[in-house]
Amino acid sequence: MTIAIIAHDGKKVELIQFLNNQKDFILNNNIKLYSTGTTGKKATKAGFEVNKLQSGPLGGDAQIASLVVEKEIDMILFFRDPLEKHPHEPDIFMLMRLCDVYDVPLATNPATANLLFDGLKSKSEFK
Repeated sequence: MTIAIIAHDGKKVELIQFLNNQKDFILNNNIKLYSTGTTGKKATKAGFEVNKLQSGPLGGDAQIASLVVEKEIDMILFFRDPLEKHPHEPDIFMLMRLCDVYDVPLATNPATANLLFDGLKSKSEFK
């Protein structure tokens, strides 16, 4: 299982908190993490092994979108800040559209991410 993690600046703390709450599950199931640059640095600092790409504004969202197209990403946790304007909004919309095109689960907030992880935990191939 490969999961991409992305968070806008105002949501990075929430994403790291979510990952910490799921740390045992992530580590016990050898879940591979990809991330945009700054999110990846924070996740690494929290003790996660992460394949870091560019930051979102420098093309990181587009890099993750390309991994979706190549069917290398199984799920995306993208904790978006809907109250802030982002200069790379077209890349964000492209990534979300490609998740729909390629049927990749996308959680944009902790409540949805928890439901996705609950679903994973109920599958027999996960511990």
